[in-house]
Amino acid sequence: MFEVAEYIGIVAFAISGFFVAVRNKLDLLGILIATFLTALGGGIIRDIAVDKIPYTFSNDNPALIVLSVLILLILFKFHKKESIESKPLFIISDSIGLVSFSITGALIAIEHHFNLTGVLAISFITAVGGGIVRDVIINEVPFVFKTGFYGTVSLLMGMAIYILNNYQVISFLSLSIIFLIGVTIRVVAYYQKWKVPII
Repeated sequence: MFEVAEYIGIVAFAISGFFVAVRNKLDLLGILIATFLTALGGGIIRDIAVDKIPYTFSNDNPALIVLSVLILLILFKFHKKESIESKPLFIISDSIGLVSFSITGALIAIEHHFNLTGVLAISFITAVGGGIVRDVIINEVPFVFKTGFYGTVSLLMGMAIYILNNYQVISFLSLSIIFLIGVTIRVVAYYQKWKVPII
């Protein structure tokens, strides 16, 4: 279930990276890098942080998915069309990716005996690290720091997994419930325009 959710997330994040690159008028190489960074960058940073060979470097599927999405978007001339980032299907797919990456990151941090700070950091980095790196490279304030509740959902997922682990109730059922709650929160937050207060 979570592997499928992650692949859905990779597709959604790749699409997001593509449209960010197109909006910033990057060339084809720039679009390629932005797309790959957005979809896979967080997982690469996570694996380096826990001293593992990045999954993307040892398994071909993630890169093939991103490359396929990029080719299809270009072939169907999506760079000349209105962005689909506000469409319901994309919002749901993006939410699935955000939550599944957050949960995966938190579980890997727990597996490596990280404390709460480490679990939250790895959960956050896995979900949004690639987008942050992409935005820094193109000289923008990272998307996650100016779009309300997006990054907060990732931290909530990390906290939830940490608590489940403390009470030793991590199971497929509990993770599935957390996953569904997380996706629901993200979708509701988007449409209700929930925001983190600005000082």
